[in-house]
Amino acid sequence: MVSKKVENALNAQVAKEAMSSQVYLAMASWAEVQGLEGIAAFLYRHSDEERMHALKLMRYINERGGHAVVPALGKPPKEMKGIMDVFKSILQQEVEVSGEINDIVDLCLKEKDYTTHNFMQWYVAEQIEEERLARTMLDKLNLIGNDKGGLYLFDRDLNNPGSA
Repeated sequence: MVSKKVENALNAQVAKEAMSSQVYLAMASWAEVQGLEGIAAFLYRHSDEERMHALKLMRYINERGGHAVVPALGKPPKEMKGIMDVFKSILQQEVEVSGEINDIVDLCLKEKDYTTHNFMQWYVAEQIEEERLARTMLDKLNLIGNDKGGLYLFDRDLNNPGSA
């Protein structure tokens, strides 16, 4: 059975994952309106992925005798400053989520909840991948600079579900 402290921390993480999904969804909509179909497709996929992270947590909480709570979510921004800012924001968000995941892992050790600690290792590994991906996207955008042809190719490459 999961302790109340761990349950509360996991429910808080559900809200963070759900909000990440909303933010990626807003970014995807913005990119689509800008004619950046590949970037939009990439962001829609990542919105779905964040939602799945939240659902995985919810199911775990319920399986361990807790009660997963569906969070109320704030409205994400409608407008973005530009592609570079979108990906900088993604990296910042993923770094923050990594810290939050680490805090839960730390709490699990303090509470001697080794089952949840083990469960959370998937999230630890996932965050390494998420941060790496965001940094890679930023590196590519930095290489492209203001080159419209480069942005076109970047956008086209992201339209492929196998690319990130």
